[in-house]
Amino acid sequence: MDLQLNLTLVKNYTSNSQIARILTENWVKNNSFCPNCNSSYLLQFSNNSPVADFYCKNCYQEYELKSKNGLLSNKIVDGAYHTMINRIEADNNPNFFFLTYDKSIWCVIDFLIIPKHYFVPDFIEKRKSLSKNSKRAGWTGCNILLSKIPSSGRIYLIKNSEIIKRDLVLDKWKETEFLKNLNQKSRGWLIDILNCVDLIPSKNFKLEDVYKFESHLKLKYPNNNFIKDKIRQQLQILRDKGLIEFVSRGVYKKRK
Repeated sequence: MDLQLNLTLVKNYTSNSQIARILTENWVKNNSFCPNCNSSYLLQFSNNSPVADFYCKNCYQEYELKSKNGLLSNKIVDGAYHTMINRIEADNNPNFFFLTYDKSIWCVIDFLIIPKHYFVPDFIEKRKSLSKNSKRAGWTGCNILLSKIPSSGRIYLIKNSEIIKRDLVLDKWKETEFLKNLNQKSRGWLIDILNCVDLIPSKNFKLEDVYKFESHLKLKYPNNNFIKDKIRQQLQILRDKGLIEFVSRGVYKKRK
């Protein structure tokens, strides 16, 4: 991968948004690959596709690119709220590329992918609708709450300007694939438990450490009267799928 963006493409452009879009889309097209099938052939959709920007020529996985100058933030501004919700609930919902760059030197800083099976509607924040006096009165945008994505769902191809080995990217992708075969409710529970585990500061943790999130989970699942039972069940699934390790009775270990 070449971390430098190709400035020769935009020498006749003056719009900052156009410059950023052309540079980042061109970079992804020439430097990225599909972690689902390891193909290097990502093709672009036509402009203004509802959500996706790229698709894999081999396996037809779709990818939406979000890019920004500076550091990766916990909240990413996106387009129309209802379009996004409908898209992530569809069978062909996209995976997401997030790219950050340093505009002073036009180089990529971070580039990561979040698999589509990590997205649930809770992670899409509805913005306030535009006022009746605006040109698009009533239009409602959204934010992607990146902070709600567990660490296992943030698969870096480049981190802090360091290129991650391709085999490591592919392995991490494979570890998450079981989620795509689950319904939205089941995925939501597992993702919630992964987020709880991420909040525990130590690498090794006990079952009691996860039980401390019981009240938080009860607020989200008020009709479930067996939260601790559910926690144990989800930890067992995560252990069986290799996202956490079993150390001893009631003791677990986070993966690197």
